[in-house]
Amino acid sequence: MTDPSVERSTPELVTAALPVSAPWTNHGQTVAAWTAVTVVLVGGVLASVGVLIALVWLFWVGIAVVVLGVAAGKVLQMAGYGQGGKYTLARAARARAAGTSH
Repeated sequence: MTDPSVERSTPELVTAALPVSAPWTNHGQTVAAWTAVTVVLVGGVLASVGVLIALVWLFWVGIAVVVLGVAAGKVLQMAGYGQGGKYTLARAARARAAGTSH
């Protein structure tokens, strides 16, 4: 049995208007992002090892390193090394001029 209240229709074709070229982005590949991720990762590993071998002090040292990593990333972003920062934009312009940008 089929439900007569269900309409059966063909789907409409939807066309998308795409720009001629996509705007350039760096996907977070900045000094601030790499620094923050690296330091947070090291802190996470330290905290994890502290939990695994039951060293409470190592766990808290790892958590402190994570907090420092987040703070370092924010400070570098405010200093112009993050997404849209003057140093990041200058480096991107040099890469585009040299033909090595993605």
